Amino acid sequence: MSRDQDDPLAVRRRRLLYRSEHRGNKENDILLGQFARAHLADFAAAELDQYEALLEESDNDIFDWAAGKQAVPPGKDTPVLRLVLAFKVRF
Repeated sequence: MSRDQDDPLAVRRRRLLYRSEHRGNKENDILLGQFARAHLADFAAAELDQYEALLEESDNDIFDWAAGKQAVPPGKDTPVLRLVLAFKVRF
């Protein structure tokens, strides 16, 4: 077994990447998948906690926040969510 497979943060990052790319909503698959590929490797445990909490939100809420259709509730406004909202998808 490689060292990366033993590292709990590496395992967590791979799991979060999979969850990001397989949301069930194509728009969020693209946004969160690209975001995860760009940022998860640099996230510390606290940032991973924030991102994991974001992934627990409904696809509709995440999409509405990202599209500016709905304001982010104060209790959900985290530095990681702000990074997601500022992220530019590349096509």
